[in-house]
Amino acid sequence: MNPFAAAEIAEHPTAPPAAAPSPGAQPMLITSAAVLGAGTMGSRIAAHLANCGIPVLLLDIFPGGQPKSPNQLAISAIEALLKAKPAAFDEPALARRITPGNFEDDLSKLAQCDWIIEAVTENLSIKHALLARVLPHLGPKAILTTNTSGLPVGKIAESLGEAMSESARKRWFGTHFFNPPRYMRLLELIPTSDTDPEVVAAFSAFADRILGKQVVVAHDSPNFIANRIGVVNMNAALTLTLAQGLTVEEADALTGTAIGWPRTGTFRLADMVGIDILAHVAGNFSEGANDGPARQLILNMVEERRLGDKSGCGFYTKTRNSTGTEERLAINLETQDYRPLEKARIPALEMAKNVPNLTDRLRQLLANDPAKDKAAAFLWPLLANLWNYAADRIGEIADDAPSIDRAICAGFNWELGPFAMWDAVGVAGAVARFRQLGLPVSPRVETMLAQGFTTWYANEAALCYSPVTGQMEPVATVPGHACIADFRASSNSSKGVVRKNSGASLVDLGDGIGCLELHSAKSAIGGDVVSLVSSVLNPASEAIRDFRGFVLTSDQENFSVGANLMQLLLAMQEGEWEEVNRAIRAFQQMTAAIKFCPRPVVVAPYAMCLGGGTEITLHAAARQVHAELYMGLVEAGVGLIPGGGGTKEMALRACDLATQFAPPEPKDPISKFAQSSEYGAALKRALETIAMAKVSTSAAEARALGLLAPQDRITRNRERLLLEAKAQVLLLADQGYVAPIPRSDIPAAGLATLPTLETGIFLMGEAGFASEHDRKVARKAAYVLCGGRLTPGSLVSEQYLLDLEREAFLSLCGEKKTQERIAFTLKTGKPLRN
Repeated sequence: MNPFAAAEIAEHPTAPPAAAPSPGAQPMLITSAAVLGAGTMGSRIAAHLANCGIPVLLLDIFPGGQPKSPNQLAISAIEALLKAKPAAFDEPALARRITPGNFEDDLSKLAQCDWIIEAVTENLSIKHALLARVLPHLGPKAILTTNTSGLPVGKIAESLGEAMSESARKRWFGTHFFNPPRYMRLLELIPTSDTDPEVVAAFSAFADRILGKQVVVAHDSPNFIANRIGVVNMNAALTLTLAQGLTVEEADALTGTAIGWPRTGTFRLADMVGIDILAHVAGNFSEGANDGPARQLILNMVEERRLGDKSGCGFYTKTRNSTGTEERLAINLETQDYRPLEKARIPALEMAKNVPNLTDRLRQLLANDPAKDKAAAFLWPLLANLWNYAADRIGEIADDAPSIDRAICAGFNWELGPFAMWDAVGVAGAVARFRQLGLPVSPRVETMLAQGFTTWYANEAALCYSPVTGQMEPVATVPGHACIADFRASSNSSKGVVRKNSGASLVDLGDGIGCLELHSAKSAIGGDVVSLVSSVLNPASEAIRDFRGFVLTSDQENFSVGANLMQLLLAMQEGEWEEVNRAIRAFQQMTAAIKFCPRPVVVAPYAMCLGGGTEITLHAAARQVHAELYMGLVEAGVGLIPGGGGTKEMALRACDLATQFAPPEPKDPISKFAQSSEYGAALKRALETIAMAKVSTSAAEARALGLLAPQDRITRNRERLLLEAKAQVLLLADQGYVAPIPRSDIPAAGLATLPTLETGIFLMGEAGFASEHDRKVARKAAYVLCGGRLTPGSLVSEQYLLDLEREAFLSLCGEKKTQERIAFTLKTGKPLRN
């Protein structure tokens, strides 16, 4: 689980060194799997395997009483998965890849499975009893793993004695998924002394490429890596909060985005995880089982059934006030009563919000005097404890510091792991400050500094200090993993950054491929991005001669949140309509440059790809997308329609889709096709996608919305996206890519479909589902999609549709309601329905 899970015992036996997987291993071939245990974790693992194309057998106990089916527990689990929030499946249809069953009737089916995952409750005797029944059905080459988050993997095998053969022991290890498995990147592999290293290497490659996981090999020690560090860090935060008299809101603000950790902070995270889970895992090893005030607080809350989100109250709770409005409350740590939520007001944090770079932000926060500053007083002892503890665990929980950093970043969504974070602040300076403040210093770090090593990482993170060897050691890399930052410096194979402005750069990826990198704040698309992309892709530019093709992507958290609304709103409020017109025309010219570039442009979107980001993506020669893609034409949410070519592209897609299902007959007039039900249905779907501002919950759903083409490729592992997109550009170039030419033979549906769409829009308003401005936006979008009020079958060009789109966009810009919506969205981050 993430980040903590219950475990049964207090200490593990001495752990053997982890088997380091070979970075060049071929992925293990897994064509079918079985998950034993249909609880929350087991069922979500099954869903993730289904997302990745693997048929899954999901088994649980035979239910008591009079069940509807002997497989009822597994069936109910699948039904719950279909309702889960966040969604467990990439799209609901993938649930068909899971076959429900039970332990009494279906264990023989395990012989056909390549991978069997035991995921029953964290109880050694229960696991032992089930595995003893499973082993006789294990195929000769199948792997058997336990999804434990705390129990010793080696001890589980030992408890089975001779029932687990020598061959089976070589294929037995731990697989610690973090919950929810679809979204959490970390997968800890825990081999035993008997596990075959080649099996671990092949499985690691499979988990990396097929499951999309950040694979970290952990030692068989208490709570492995991420949970071991995490529980100690959380305990330290709780202890400091109590000792310094902070509120839970203040502690959460201090342990949130300000220092590169998730916005949940400490106490909100505890509520999400479950305070009972935290109590169990804290008792799993000596550092967490101390008898201090933090431990006592947690135990008291468990006794009072204040378990967090699962029980409705924890460190935070919700209630309804006298007016019926929902109100959030926070616990008063002194009285244990709840009080209204209070905003944390810490001046140092307010100042830090204006510092975009995490390294600079950390240094600013820690530069203050702890005697006078609440943030510094809290963060110095917290980070000293984290950094020293992590340094002392190298060799015990993992082979090296990079493994710990990768596990923490992937398991807890930190921007920097403990050692990279320490380097950002400065190891020597931090140690000096520790001594000034009377904080302990790890002897390992004192030795490191005495040897002349002042950072954990060196040579652009290619080396890392090992306290085990006392030397800088090479940092293991995984072939196929890369980010744009790896190419920014010039080298023998790359020119580095070729061109750059405040919003975008052209970076040489080597092999004749350039990367158009978006790097404005939140990758918002403003004039700087439009200018650089348009100039680079101009057929007469040097870049077109120097490069064989381009990848367009980003290294930031999101691909793009859309156009720069602040720039647009300022121009609208000033009445600079000609400026707005020029900006929209320039945006359309940029997307046209992408589409008609003589070199192939592959766009690689991921995470949020909204508004203008989606319009850019729609115009690419091909798309290499991350599986977790939240994509949509969301302009209607601010009272506009897609104005950068997005509405036009949706019209073309509707036409092409209808042509596949109802191709015009050679002897039939084109007007017959324009009036076909298939064309009308395709346009209706396009209108719903635009007018309802639909956003996909996955790449698979983006394809279902018509935002991706069937041939567009999906990458599971975010770290592989860049090089897989590059490979697609090279493939297109090698195949002799020829750019399309602007279309001028698009049959407009015109009056065959537009009145029907307008009637539907009217009825939505009458039913109370759309405001008057919503209807106005929808009518504008429908008009563009249908090509206006033309005779069905009239042939129009792409430029004609672009002109309609731009005119509609500009007319909506002049609406007061649109300006109110944009202002509200900029202020709150949410759409306004007015």
